[in-house]
Amino acid sequence: MKTIAFIFARGGSKGLPGKNVKPLNGKPLLQYSIETARKVLQIEDVFVSTDCEIIAEVAKANGVKVIKRPEELATDSSPEWLSWRHAIEYVTEHYGAFDRFVSLPATSPLRSYVDVVSALEKLDSTGADICISITPASRSPYFNMVKILPDESLEIVVKPEGLVNRRQDAPEVFDITTVVYVSSVCFIKEQSSIFAGKVVATVVPKIRAVDIDDIYDFMFAESVLKSGMYDS
Repeated sequence: MKTIAFIFARGGSKGLPGKNVKPLNGKPLLQYSIETARKVLQIEDVFVSTDCEIIAEVAKANGVKVIKRPEELATDSSPEWLSWRHAIEYVTEHYGAFDRFVSLPATSPLRSYVDVVSALEKLDSTGADICISITPASRSPYFNMVKILPDESLEIVVKPEGLVNRRQDAPEVFDITTVVYVSSVCFIKEQSSIFAGKVVATVVPKIRAVDIDDIYDFMFAESVLKSGMYDS
C-alpha cells in the first residue's frame, strides 16, 4: 500500500506573517514537518504544496518535491479539501497512483513521528475512511461552556442528562488538532469533508498538539523546544 505525505503551506498568513518559514529554535517551521515525515517508514515520498516561492525554496533545500498550488486554492477562504484533491491529482498524474494520503500541517511542529505511525495503524485496523488527531479539551460544552440567550440569560451549551456538578462527571470531550490526517485517496476524491465518512482518531498529548496560529503559539512552541521536554 503506497503512502504519500503532504505538507500544505501557503504564503499568506495574517495571524503570523511568514510563519511557515519563520525560524523556530534555529530552523524553519516547515522543516519540522518534513523531518517527521522522513522518520515514518510507511511514507514513501513527501511533497510540499504551496503558492509561495520562499516556502518552495525551503522545501527544495530540504530535499522534498514541490507542488505549485493555484492562487484560488491559497486564500483565507479556500477549502483545504480542494488543496488535498489538487495535490492528489498532481502526484497521480506526474508520479503515479497511490493509496494512502497523509497531511502533516506545518503549524504542528511538536508532533512526534509516533503520532503519524499511530494514525496510519488506526486507519488500517479500523477500516475507517479517515483518521484524525485529537487532544483532551480544556473546556467542556457539558460543564463550563455557555451561550447567551435572547433574554441575556445563560445556558450551558450541551445539556447533559442528569446533574453535572464536577467536570469529571461530564462526558469526556476532545479538540481536533492539526497534528496529522490520514485517509484513503479514494475517500478524498469521492467526498467533500472529513465527516462525510467513518472517522476515527488518535489521541495526542497536549504538549505535542500545539497549532501555531499567532506569535503566542510560536513562543510557546519555542519554549517547549528549548526546555528539553520535547522528544520527536
